[in-house]
Amino acid sequence: MRGGLLTAQEAAERLGVKPATLYAYVSRGLLRRERDAAGRSRFALAEVDRLVKRGRRDRPQGAELRIESALTAIEDDSIFYRGEDLFLLARTRLFEEVAQFLWTGELRDVQPWAADESALEAAGRVQSALPDATLPLDRLRVAMPVLAALDPLRYDTGERAVVVTGRRLIAAMVDGLPREGEVEPVLRVRPRQPFTGSMAARLWAGLTEVRPPRGGLEALNAALVLVADHDLSVSTLAARMAASIAADPYAVVSVGLSALGGAMQAVASLAAEDLLADIARPERSAAVIGERLRRGDRLPGFGHRLYPRGDPRAPVLLDMLRQCWRGHRRLATIEAVLAATGERGLPAPNIDFTLGSLAHLAGMRRGASEAIFGIARTAGWLAHAMEEYERRTSIRPKAIYVGVPTGPER
Repeated sequence: MRGGLLTAQEAAERLGVKPATLYAYVSRGLLRRERDAAGRSRFALAEVDRLVKRGRRDRPQGAELRIESALTAIEDDSIFYRGEDLFLLARTRLFEEVAQFLWTGELRDVQPWAADESALEAAGRVQSALPDATLPLDRLRVAMPVLAALDPLRYDTGERAVVVTGRRLIAAMVDGLPREGEVEPVLRVRPRQPFTGSMAARLWAGLTEVRPPRGGLEALNAALVLVADHDLSVSTLAARMAASIAADPYAVVSVGLSALGGAMQAVASLAAEDLLADIARPERSAAVIGERLRRGDRLPGFGHRLYPRGDPRAPVLLDMLRQCWRGHRRLATIEAVLAATGERGLPAPNIDFTLGSLAHLAGMRRGASEAIFGIARTAGWLAHAMEEYERRTSIRPKAIYVGVPTGPER
């Protein structure tokens, strides 16, 4: 320690946590980080000690359950999947490659994923009974038990088996959506060679009949990569808890999809889609936003509790959308919304707003952004499940009884 400053290792030891947890405190605004002349992280002793003293007394909302994971690290405005820069992965790698990287730790080329045809047909028959207006995410929830029932080997939770299941499961989620249009199935993500049959191209055809502009499939692929995993969200924690008792991969994904429907975990991208559809024209942006604020509503897709300076995933995708839809009237509406919120100092847009913007620009069916999120996050849920399968110990929080007194003193 020099001058009242601790190294990252010293600060972590003083707090009794791992370095990864220390940086999670930084990203959540619980601890400030400084850098020395060599660019190394330093932490003020007084701040660290205040955090030590605060201990468990200052829990923001509910209890905090800590689980070790080697998947995603969040450090200030940077995010890493297994040590690899997320934003570089989003621009240069297929979603399928990133999913398998989360599952196996190996970043390599892949072959197109294929769904089991009999399972796909059965899931399609079940979905045919649903109303036409059924949201895509609800279709995914309905299809999951059908896909599970037709996989007799689903209880094999070995790494190789889960990887095979994951490929087929995600392919079935994508290909099981009713086709909206036909898309040239070639994805060009530099620097790799053009790839035929990607999840992004097949998903596009399941969400919109509009042909993608130049770079549109790459933007959708990047969106899938950007939301494949993100720390321990409520849905991810629910999925991990299911996996900790050896629930099969389909059950794990079903739990995750169900948790996305909770009021406190709902994906705000659908609300962002509706906001943009309500505004419709750039000149209406201020009036519609003002009316929302007058009613006391929160603007969907703005602000993020982990990122006081703004969700770093949002500008990555937003830049790609601007390149793809330059001059498009719907992009002008999105820019007007960003200008109106930025001028008044409202929180910066997050990944939900940009997912909603992608769906709006591409003319996708209502709720498409939720489906993009759910399909992408399935890769993350399965990666977390694989960590739990390897641990072989169930996550079992202890309840603290606070009801009426019991026993002789009652």
